[in-house]
Amino acid sequence: LRVMVVAFLAGTAAGFVLGGSGLASNIALLTLLGGLIGIGSRRRWGQLRTMGTALLVVWPPVAGGTVALLAVFAGLRRLSFDQARNSWGGTARVLRNFSLGPVADAGTTTLSWVLRHWYLVVPAVELLGLAVLARVAHGLSVRVLPRIGPPRARVPLGDGQGPTWNGRAAAPGPVPLRLEGVSFAYPGATAPTLHDVSLEIGTGELWAVVGANGAGKSSFARVLAGATVEGTVTRAGGVGLGGVGGTAMIFQRPESQVLGVRVRDDVLWGLTREEARRVDVERLLEEFGLGGLAERETATLSGGQLQRLALAGAVARRPGLLVSDESTAMVDAAGRRRLMEQLRTLVTSRGTTVVHVTHRRAEIQPGDRLLQVAGGVVTPVASVVAAKPPVIPPPVRPPGGVVLDLRDVGFVYSARSPWEHRALDGVTTSVRAGETVLVVGSNGSGKSTLAWILAGLLPPTEGRADLDHVPVADQVGHVALGFQHARLQLLRPRVRDELSIAVDDDISIARALSRVGLDPLLAARPIDSLSGGQQRRVLLARLLASGPRVLVLDEPFAGLDDDARTTLSSVLAGLRATREVAIVVVSHDLDDVAPFADRLLGLHAGRLVIDAGVDALDEAAALIKQDGRS
Repeated sequence: LRVMVVAFLAGTAAGFVLGGSGLASNIALLTLLGGLIGIGSRRRWGQLRTMGTALLVVWPPVAGGTVALLAVFAGLRRLSFDQARNSWGGTARVLRNFSLGPVADAGTTTLSWVLRHWYLVVPAVELLGLAVLARVAHGLSVRVLPRIGPPRARVPLGDGQGPTWNGRAAAPGPVPLRLEGVSFAYPGATAPTLHDVSLEIGTGELWAVVGANGAGKSSFARVLAGATVEGTVTRAGGVGLGGVGGTAMIFQRPESQVLGVRVRDDVLWGLTREEARRVDVERLLEEFGLGGLAERETATLSGGQLQRLALAGAVARRPGLLVSDESTAMVDAAGRRRLMEQLRTLVTSRGTTVVHVTHRRAEIQPGDRLLQVAGGVVTPVASVVAAKPPVIPPPVRPPGGVVLDLRDVGFVYSARSPWEHRALDGVTTSVRAGETVLVVGSNGSGKSTLAWILAGLLPPTEGRADLDHVPVADQVGHVALGFQHARLQLLRPRVRDELSIAVDDDISIARALSRVGLDPLLAARPIDSLSGGQQRRVLLARLLASGPRVLVLDEPFAGLDDDARTTLSSVLAGLRATREVAIVVVSHDLDDVAPFADRLLGLHAGRLVIDAGVDALDEAAALIKQDGRS
């Protein structure tokens, strides 16, 4: 709908500039009519409903506008009528030359009646014309849209579709699976990411795959999904990636794999009509905590709901093998527990083999089969050694005076539009110099919106957000913001180039890297050769080197393995100990930040419901758990 509105406004404006009001009105009419027919086709409305809705929306303003225009501007009306009379007069003379005088007289009489009753005829003619236009447009959409929709054929990650029979791909049978001497390398890479992998994965098993950032866990997931490898891969049948009974994958960022406009559409995306008829969408959504949301637009779902939708869409294909690649990384604690329960249920109740790639040891339970990935080697292990806890030095002094002050801050996305959505409501709090504040809440509670307001990137739609008594939106850069996905903020190809944005000599660059626990020799490395945890710390080094008054980090621990989390916690705890910069950490992970936080802010549905010391940790945990059930 937003695309249609933008196209309507942009097309009308361009048409007016290039061809005047006539072209602008035609473009507006066709855009509106085509958009409405497209909506009807997408929602699988019948022909009559689609055309009826389009006419009901388009005809009244078009007919009413034309009648009003002719009624108000009498000169325009007379000119239009004179043109009609002159045109018919010429036609009538031609008819009389061919001895068709009665026809000419009848036409003249009819035209006179039409011009006398123009206020009735104009709406009727426009209704008929729009009906014909809508019928033609609908007919074209029915024939053209299926040809440009998603392809029926499933495209594999590689050629590892398994056995063939008479030249055809075998029926899906991804497990049991045996890998013998398998190596995997990305195109153009000088060395394999995985090498000499040999193991067997059976039916109805749950495997947890752990390892440090950059160890090769996601590469192993690609191998299971059919990527081209060196070595021997033996399966019961074909990989069947995305197909019924084959291999399904869910990823870390659910928004990147949601394709349908509506929840129902996304669950059935890519299935044939025969396959779709076998899916009880309502029951499946109820099973995954999305009951009653089948007709909801996917754009309105929270992050946790989107992840559950991705899992429901995968289960709709009744996969033999489900590969979960860090699917819990961006979900709050309650959402992680729910997702893990659902993955285990797939194994016990449906016999699906689940391979879950994770960096969280807490998600591993006794009885799970365990694989450790390190240096490109995949090894079955009995247990994983826990990471050492971070060192938390005590602060040298208490926090200073207030630097960031929020008073009745509210924020509404798409304010005064049909898509209006309130993210924050009446938030009043402050941040003191050198203080470390933890902001917690479940997915969709408003944490990231608050982070952007604190950094001055979003001016509040209500209330005030001041840095040293001046609106922070007027001082962009004085508050540094680190995004969830650090790679999006790393703008230069090499570490040295990236840090040179803030400092300009090698000594300062080395000092900035050491400050965040990185080897200064990394300055020569390409950014893309670093692990996720290293990229996160390079970004932190650049932000700190710029000398901000306040540092705001949005989900800095998301997607990091335990060792990287421990290192980052130690870096932030050291900054808090010296009180050199105020730090606001936005996170749904309490355990990572609470040990070195001075205060705790809890958000629920956009409202600040907790503003206390870290002794309110249990209350915050209960809040997130409660939100996770909703």
